[in-house]
Amino acid sequence: MVKIRNKINDIEPYVPGRSIKEIADAYGLKEDEIIKLGSNENPLGPSPAAVEAMERELESVHRYPESALTDLREAIADYAGVGMDQVIVGGDGADEIIDVLGRTFLEPGESFVVPMPSYMYYEYTLQAHDARAVHARWDVNENRLDLESVLDAVDESTRLVFLCTPNNPTGGLIDKKEIRAVLESTDALVVVDEAYTEFAGVDNTDLLPDHENLFILRTFSKVMGLAGMRIGYGLGDPQIIEYMHRVKPVFSLTRLSHAAALATIRDRDYIKKSTEYSIKSREYLYSGLKKFPELRVFRSYANYILIDVRGTGRTAAELSEELLRKGIIVRDCTSFTGLDEYWIRVSVGTLEEDRRFLEVLGELVQ
Repeated sequence: MVKIRNKINDIEPYVPGRSIKEIADAYGLKEDEIIKLGSNENPLGPSPAAVEAMERELESVHRYPESALTDLREAIADYAGVGMDQVIVGGDGADEIIDVLGRTFLEPGESFVVPMPSYMYYEYTLQAHDARAVHARWDVNENRLDLESVLDAVDESTRLVFLCTPNNPTGGLIDKKEIRAVLESTDALVVVDEAYTEFAGVDNTDLLPDHENLFILRTFSKVMGLAGMRIGYGLGDPQIIEYMHRVKPVFSLTRLSHAAALATIRDRDYIKKSTEYSIKSREYLYSGLKKFPELRVFRSYANYILIDVRGTGRTAAELSEELLRKGIIVRDCTSFTGLDEYWIRVSVGTLEEDRRFLEVLGELVQ
């Protein structure tokens, strides 16, 4: 057999979730009846301007996409309030940017720090670079970062530190003073993941001028409604961005993704509407869930809510399965390091989808 890198042999294959069609077939449901509340997507769909832009671009898909992405980088810079030379755009959502960070900064055996529980894809992506994950602590009970655990985890081998705010899956925020404390404690690159920035009003770009070791990670998959187009971007020191461009795939953004991203980020009315609607949906879900004495519900600043379901007498897997049979998809969080088998995460939906979820949950729990 062809020899595989030793590290790759140690990696467990990623197991994707079942498709809506698979779920419909398995439980005898109609596809259009299934409510998807498991992936933190935008319930309103994409911007009409993005759809129109993609339709116009269809005639040009026989041509290679743009490589410099000058117009998109300018638009992102304007949106984020930074210089164009501080922007890098990736074509597999923020996940590609994470991979480029690994390829740029990590040597085999070096380490990166992640407070857990947090977004699992940091570790999943970077393990292929033969780097070591060092787990700091997110205090789930208080839904806040354990700052001291992060500072203790950083050592001379640390090259990257990931801070997710709002944190996925807990929805809690990291105080700017805590981010500054981490930045000033290390020469490692501190990656602040702001994938859900619009829902929380979180913005740490004001720290960029004074901290060349700060890198901010964002995405078009959430409030901008383009999860299926796979577009992410990063903001950082111009020299950091220049080094990352040396290893980033040249044509990673398709022509359709480019057109959709540019049209969306210019459609400020759509972004405002999406933000306001998702917050309204989140607060509606939160108030409904708080009425269940069997549930422990966490205040969230993102477009999802973390729920402790142990009071129902079921595990997350059991309750998720029961909801699936009723046509509702939620996220069983058992696989998140730092959480046990009693946590689910529910994304915001349309208000009608929220009402249906709460109704079905009530039937199952009570």
